[in-house]
Amino acid sequence: MNNTQGVKTAVFPVAGLGSRFLPATKAIPKEMLIVVDKPLIQYAVEEARDAGIERFIFITSQGKASIEDHFDSSPNLEKILHDRNKIADLKRLKALELDHGQAIFIRQHAPLGLGHAVWCARHLVGTEPFALILADDLILAEKPCLKQMIDNYTESDTNMVAVMEVERENVNRYGILDIASDATGIKIKAKGVVEKPSIEEAPSTTAIIGRYILNSQIFEHIGQQKPGINGEIQLTDAIQSMMKDHPLYGFRYDGQRFDCGTKEGWLEANFAFAYAEPDLREQMIRTLSKYHPS
Repeated sequence: MNNTQGVKTAVFPVAGLGSRFLPATKAIPKEMLIVVDKPLIQYAVEEARDAGIERFIFITSQGKASIEDHFDSSPNLEKILHDRNKIADLKRLKALELDHGQAIFIRQHAPLGLGHAVWCARHLVGTEPFALILADDLILAEKPCLKQMIDNYTESDTNMVAVMEVERENVNRYGILDIASDATGIKIKAKGVVEKPSIEEAPSTTAIIGRYILNSQIFEHIGQQKPGINGEIQLTDAIQSMMKDHPLYGFRYDGQRFDCGTKEGWLEANFAFAYAEPDLREQMIRTLSKYHPS
């Protein structure tokens, strides 16, 4: 599927430790955690594909080779499936492969934050706007979230972030928009953004989630940032700096977001995505009724 807004590249930061899921993530990247029958990173790549993305840049770290293997061909397995006439399984396997040259894997050598991870892609992105997808944020939507954003993005928007409303007691978990105007109810013009503010300091309850369309000028602003808490370079700080010359818009997407960076969010995502599958729904209801009878 093609898009007409010039957003052809997506960056996937997948270098995180996933410590909340230890010991499961000791040997398995958190992005390879399964929701129903697919790893989180596959959902992210499929969302990007459906939005017309043509080039996929993965920011990895040591121990993440299974992500690269997942999107590679597997001749031995393909032959076995073919010989056993498991054609449907073979088609599903082939469908997840990325074409030659579409996927680029580069290393973030130290855990220096999301801003630094994005900065690692600076020489590959070039001068065009690009998408940034955080696989931890899984979104169940009839029309993929990134596709919704690209369909509503114009070059004059410069930077766009997906947003949702959160409870005020949870604002310290997110980047929060300071809203300038909210005329349409879909696009929100921001006058600032605050990273993980206290309840008292939060300018709104409109929170950024893991979908971005960014102007390539962001790399210059990231490069000027000094490390903050835990020695990390925050993307939010670079976006705030960039707003002096380039606007930022929040986009209210249609869908349900699951924070799969937490155990409870990941479990809920499994329930929701299984329930959305007609062939799994009834079994899901029966299974849950065993543990919570009405």
